[in-house]
Amino acid sequence: MDFLADNVGPFLLVTVALGGGNAWLAGRAIAQTWRPWWQGMLYMFILGAAVRFIHFALFDGTLLSLPAYGLDTAVAIAFAAAGFRVTRTRQMARQYGFLGRAA
Repeated sequence: MDFLADNVGPFLLVTVALGGGNAWLAGRAIAQTWRPWWQGMLYMFILGAAVRFIHFALFDGTLLSLPAYGLDTAVAIAFAAAGFRVTRTRQMARQYGFLGRAA
């Protein structure tokens, strides 16, 4: 991961803050519409490409780098999964709250 050594600032800004924030919101939107989790994960491959393009366009990063794209996509998938899980847990607790109560 030599591409990350001298680009920690842009990585944190673009991949974690912008890409991760958008991935969280996408995961949340997938959960709010009661769609399956894997549907959101498919969108993260597109978001990973968009994040890689922003690195290329703004910070002179490598556009066609499979390890960099994989890292960007993995971060997006992690944030989307977390957003999905938090939102779905709240939905289930609200919708089926009677199941958690003691009789």
